[in-house]
Parts: sequence; C-alpha cells; structure tokens
Amino acid sequence: MIFLASLLVGLAVGGIYALLGVRSPAPPAVALLGLLGIVVGEYVVNTLRN
Repeated sequence: MIFLASLLVGLAVGGIYALLGVRSPAPPAVALLGLLGIVVGEYVVNTLRN
C-alpha cells in the first residue's frame, strides 16, 4: 500500500511540475540512483541486524 501511495504522490508532483513548466530538481537518472542507494542501504542494514 505504501508503494502505491508513493507512486501516486510522485505522479501528482510530476504533473504539477509539468503544469508549472519547471524541471524536476534532479535529473531522473541521478534521482533514481539515489533512491536505489537508499533501498540497498536499508536492505543491507536490516540484513546485518538479523
């Protein structure tokens, strides 16, 4: 459910950016790599804890 909410908020923000005619704050590749790093880091820490 949280993933769906995140996707919907992302779509809404992307739509707002498009309507305002502004670019997203980070290039898409950089943003996606940052998100991937967060997910991998979270996984590694949780794996090491267990």
